[in-house]
Amino acid sequence: MAVIDQERLRTAVVGCGLIGARRAEETSLHSRSRLILCIDTSQSPARQTAERYGAAWSTDWRIAVDDERIDAIVICTPNAAVYDIALAALARGKHLLVEKPMGCNLAQAEALAAAAAASTGIFKVGFNHRYHPAISKAKELLDRGEVGRTISVRARYGHGGRPGYEKEWRCDPALSGGGELLDQGVHVADLLAWFAGVPDEAFAFLQSAVWPIAPLEDNAFGLLRYRSGVIASVHTSWTQWKNLFSFEIFGEAGSLSIDGLGGSYGTERLIVATRNRAGGAPSMREEVFEGPDRSWAVEWHQFVDAIEQRTPYWGTPADGVAAMRIVNALYASARDGVVVPLSQ
Repeated sequence: MAVIDQERLRTAVVGCGLIGARRAEETSLHSRSRLILCIDTSQSPARQTAERYGAAWSTDWRIAVDDERIDAIVICTPNAAVYDIALAALARGKHLLVEKPMGCNLAQAEALAAAAAASTGIFKVGFNHRYHPAISKAKELLDRGEVGRTISVRARYGHGGRPGYEKEWRCDPALSGGGELLDQGVHVADLLAWFAGVPDEAFAFLQSAVWPIAPLEDNAFGLLRYRSGVIASVHTSWTQWKNLFSFEIFGEAGSLSIDGLGGSYGTERLIVATRNRAGGAPSMREEVFEGPDRSWAVEWHQFVDAIEQRTPYWGTPADGVAAMRIVNALYASARDGVVVPLSQ
């Protein structure tokens, strides 16, 4: 069983690409965690990340699993590697933060959730979007009835890729398990489940419009229906040439609109509209969240608290499975051309 040393959570990061480097930074900056080991199948990113934070490095993830000094492992590998690493780590009682998605498909997510239930370690899925201030504030407002009963949700999320994008691991079916729907779409699926629950039915169309990545998709369009009557529409895209994030919740008494994630996605804003029941324009108020993206730091802090104090946290195994159920149903619908029920 992994244990916490008297001062810091001893951590290994497996996968030292863009996201892994960011996770390594937050691990190093936090007062109650310490980066011990950086691992990547390529020597250069492993070594560079390790040297930046004074850690050791390796190209073999099994070292992190077998090392009794390591309390927690952060997995930021291509999707195809997540399942084997996570299973081995859970069997050794390690605490895990697995960067989304929770494996390549629903079957892997469900198997990992079962393994997590049998493990002594905390298992968290890295859904950092929940920790963006506009998103978490919108959830708080929705839960306290700010816009009344939810009637619909509209989500759009995308970027335009970069030269050579079709050669990266995300566009290799053997490594990714899916295209844009699984990549960015799983964040949208998680937010849908968080704000409105798991829908009852799903229908989708996929498109390979620009990037030569078939059978993977560079665009996904989905409609989801809930037993309550709520309808959600989703569009995730790798042909959104100007980066975009938009998540809107419409209620019978108003709406909550989240725009931007900071950086290239634009300043993060939350717009609250209160319906004018007499007709005409609603009353509006806007909250702007400027400055650097703190979602990664806030998420890491919650993970450390969950390990040390067993406090509740976002991104549980059940959350990861719920998001994957939505993605799975959308893929099945696009494949078969039918409305797909989500089994409970």
